[in-house]
Parts: sequence; C-alpha cells; structure tokens
Amino acid sequence: MSSLEASAISSPSAGRQPGGQDPEGAASSRPLPLSYGAVFLPLIVGAVFLFIWDLSVRLSGSVLFPKPFDVALGIIELVEQGLLFKYVVASLFRVTWGFTLAVLVGVPFGLFLGWFRQAREAFNPLIQALRPISPIAWIPLAILWFGVSDAAPVFLIFLASVFPTTVSTMAAVQGVQTVHLRAAENFGLTKFQLFRWVIVPATLPQIVTGLRIALGVAWLVVVAAEMIAVNSGLGYLIIDARNAGKRYDLVVAGMVLIGFIGWLLDLLMRQVERFPAMRWAYGARNE
Repeated sequence: MSSLEASAISSPSAGRQPGGQDPEGAASSRPLPLSYGAVFLPLIVGAVFLFIWDLSVRLSGSVLFPKPFDVALGIIELVEQGLLFKYVVASLFRVTWGFTLAVLVGVPFGLFLGWFRQAREAFNPLIQALRPISPIAWIPLAILWFGVSDAAPVFLIFLASVFPTTVSTMAAVQGVQTVHLRAAENFGLTKFQLFRWVIVPATLPQIVTGLRIALGVAWLVVVAAEMIAVNSGLGYLIIDARNAGKRYDLVVAGMVLIGFIGWLLDLLMRQVERFPAMRWAYGARNE
C-alpha cells in the first residue's frame, strides 16, 4: 500500500460525503432530543416527595414545621413584599463576582502550574495546605478585613472557588497524553503553539468540570456567609425569618429557592459542556 493510500484511509475526511460533511460528526453535533422520561420521571418523584412531606407534617401534628402549601404561600408573600427579587439578585451578585474572580485567577494559575514543573513543586504544598480550610472558618477574618459589606462574602466565595478551579486545571494539564505532545513536536510547533493548539483544547473539558464543582461550592458558601456577614440575600432571609417570629414557612421557602437556583446554575454549566470545544470529551452519550 502506498503512503498516499494510507493517508487517504487514515484521514478523517475519507469517509465524508460530497460537500465536506461528515455524517457521523454531523449527527453527534446535533442536540440530543429530550426524552419523555427526563421530563415526567422528575415530576413524578417531586409529586411523591411533596405528598410524603405534607403527610408527614399532618401525622406529626407539628405547628412549627410548614406544609408545602404554607411554603408556597410564603414565597408568594416574598414576591408581594418585593423581597424575593431583591434577595435573589443580592446572592447572585455576590456569587458572580466571587466566582468570576476565582476563574480569572484559578484557570491561568492552574495552567501555569501544570505546565511548569518547578512552579508546581514550589506552590503545590501551600495550595494543598490552604485548600482544606473551610471558607466558613475565614468569616471572622473576612469581617475584620472588609466589614459587614458585600466584599466579605465575595472574598469567601473567591476562596471557596479558586482552589478547586486551580487544582482541576493543574491536573488537566498534567493529564494531557504524551503522544499528543510528541506528535505536536514532530510537526515543529513552538512552545506557544503547542500550548495554544494542544494543551488548551485538551484541558477544556476537565476545566469546565472543575468550574461546575466550584460554582456549586460557591453557591453553598454565599448562603452561609449571608447568615453572618451581610444583611441581605437568601442566607440572610433564612436567619432573619428564624429570629423574627420563627417564620419557618419563610425559612423553608428560602431553602427551596436556594436549591432551585443551585439546580439552574448546575444546568447552565452542563450546557457549557455541550459546546463544540468540549463535546469531543463526552462523545454522543445520553445524559
């Protein structure tokens, strides 16, 4: 077999239809249809959960813990008072700033540490020592440094997000297969071209997965920080409803809103994983 024939066999364009379209690639790039099970099964589980919740409260005879209908009325009350939008925006504002700062610092720093071994050996012990410290433990220092302001929870969210972002990015660079690096070097790529065209695309899927985890941690931390360091947001709503008359319907309403918004944020990050630059790592599997 000649080298020309071998090249034609191994080329990705060999199996394409006229016009340059790859039938398999075109099929894998289409969004997967949403199955009925993905819609109705969660609704069934949710309905059963609400039924068990309501039945448990009625059988226990509790006058403090609210039923689902009471929580719904509490959410309506927050809407009517104009507090729901205000508190949700306040929490999302802090998460957006803290998480964005963590991405701007953690991703480049993780790429740097993953690419340069001596830098990784120098900074990795410090990162691994600071990473296990709970962001909640930083609350007294955050209040001392920034006072009771938005800067305190933003700082805590940054701390909670920057370490998983940095570590996942660093691990992604280290996980690039050696065969890809050697193939790029054989083509005469410079160090910058190797980093731009091989390292970055190869690490994007794992970086996005790390960002998805970091965003979930950031949302957890902002709720805890708002219970202590500020006087607005969903975390503040929960602690204020508890202290001002034991309004447990509003307490649970705040918890429901936190869970719902957290689910939406995770859904948003899952959509990022479907971008063409990341789809190669996930294939066309059903999720």
